[in-house]
Amino acid sequence: MYFKRHIDPDLKKWKLSTSRKPLLIRGARQVGKSSSLRYLGESFEHFIEINFETHPEFIKVFHNVSDVREIATRLGTMMNTPIVEGKTLLFLDEIQACPKALHSLWAFKEDMPNLHVAAAGSLLEFALKDMPSYGVGRIRSMFMYPMSFDEFLIASGKSQWVEAKSKADYEHPLPPELHEALVQHFRSFLIVGGMPTSVAAWVKTHDYMQSAEEQEDIQQTYYDDFSKYRGKIDPQLLRNTLRSVVMQSGRKFMYSHVEGGYRSEEVKRALTMLSDAGIVKMVQHSAGNGLPLGAETNNKFRKYNYLDSGLMLRILDLEMGGARPLTELILMGAAQDLVNKGQITEMVAGWEILKNMSPRVEHDLFYWENTTDNATSEVDYLIAKDLQVVPVEIKSGVSGKMKSLRLFMRRRHLLVGKRCSLENFGIIEFKDAEDDKHPNETKRIYVHPLYCLESL
Repeated sequence: MYFKRHIDPDLKKWKLSTSRKPLLIRGARQVGKSSSLRYLGESFEHFIEINFETHPEFIKVFHNVSDVREIATRLGTMMNTPIVEGKTLLFLDEIQACPKALHSLWAFKEDMPNLHVAAAGSLLEFALKDMPSYGVGRIRSMFMYPMSFDEFLIASGKSQWVEAKSKADYEHPLPPELHEALVQHFRSFLIVGGMPTSVAAWVKTHDYMQSAEEQEDIQQTYYDDFSKYRGKIDPQLLRNTLRSVVMQSGRKFMYSHVEGGYRSEEVKRALTMLSDAGIVKMVQHSAGNGLPLGAETNNKFRKYNYLDSGLMLRILDLEMGGARPLTELILMGAAQDLVNKGQITEMVAGWEILKNMSPRVEHDLFYWENTTDNATSEVDYLIAKDLQVVPVEIKSGVSGKMKSLRLFMRRRHLLVGKRCSLENFGIIEFKDAEDDKHPNETKRIYVHPLYCLESL
């Protein structure tokens, strides 16, 4: 069963482009990269998939031959499938296992520009770092993540709900009964997560335990991958750092909280490797005075989001014995309690923002924290929209004074902010006499449902 993904239209555009380059799909293991390329392959007359991890004999072809036309001829003969420019999709999977194949992508662009060549890999970033000059200007990269909430709904047969969401806004909120149904499905999404095999188990059985078994298999695969870093870094350090990311979710990351007495530089290196593997995402502190947001970052303040809420629950359950109360809270607890346990909703919101951006670019996440006063103030995310900085606060219920959001809007003289919660669409209007630039102008905080983050 193939679940349609946001990246599909971009893959189709790549196929039809007259200025096409070899394509590299980048992302963590088991987020659906191979499945999406196989789905694209169905639209070709011929499709060849070569996995260098499961069939290492193909590595010899790239080591023994340098001319890509000869490589194509040999691959086609070995696979008993013709390789014809314009009619064949050649898919090189787990390409990080064959650096020669990775390096050959630029040659395909030069010598066989009309052949559709696509590649993917799970630990790709490590191989790319060893090839700093590889394919500059000759390769098209796309970035892929676990399934978004919209993709989860479509897989669950709720495509009409997705369409209805896309038409709703602050002046036209969703009907109350649909809003409540979406809230409940969002709760399920927090538990099932967006890993395709976990979603498939949920769609087939509607049994959280079936999804949990798939999540456990994926999590073990990630741990098994850590042994591949041996010689570069201690696998136990990676595991301890990952646990600490889970435990510190939604908070400034403290290196000293990583079990094992490691030095800060060792933990930083572990975080970099986990980021390169695609299983954690750094949220950078930005002053937020203007765009680009990355121009005013403070490296002393960083948060990290784990890849997937379902996988996060498995770590909490299997290694810390703490997932069951959280799972019960997600399903049955009051909305105002949902965000306060493990900051799981804030984490999911960050990923939802990324998942709904263009896959053509690897986007960054930013947040703001008040570092000048003794008082604690923090805005969960800062985004750029219409050439403006927009603060985004993740809230749980229908109450809250949003002091941090209002403080940031005042200090940056902003008229617009976003509040994302389990509420329906709405607008909060107010005036701020302490904003010396806009003391009499109406400011607006747009209330945005957590299940509609794609429209941010």
